[in-house]
Amino acid sequence: MAGAKPLEITPEHLASLKPGLARASPSFRLRSSSLNYLRLCRVFNLFDRNGDGEITADELCLALDRLGLGIDPEELCSLVACYIQPGRLGLDFESFITLHRALGDALFGSDDGAYAGGEAEEEEEMKEAFRVFDEDGDGYISARELQAVLRS
Repeated sequence: MAGAKPLEITPEHLASLKPGLARASPSFRLRSSSLNYLRLCRVFNLFDRNGDGEITADELCLALDRLGLGIDPEELCSLVACYIQPGRLGLDFESFITLHRALGDALFGSDDGAYAGGEAEEEEEMKEAFRVFDEDGDGYISARELQAVLRS
């Protein structure tokens, strides 16, 4: 089944895996594709427990369980198996991104063209992120402000 055409993931399918899983988190898909890529890279590295560059279904199941999203391992394996490339034991990073995109499409609808013409939105998002760090609003991020945000 490895390398087979990935299943179409629907909100109903997600809900059948784990009740409440089909509820979308606003941070699941960031508007900025570069920030989304960096976040996915960090998540991938956290889930890849042994650092071999692949996330097995067991590693994914363990990570989701630790996040309080315990999912039936057999159902998770059947879902993930469609995204594993032939000759691999788990998801490589590109397959992980494909799986994440399919989950995002099931939760939010397709993101085709979501970033097209979105430079103004991306700039506004960056300004908003800056304001989180610039607590006193003086237009600068001091070491104290940076430490305060990183501690929270």
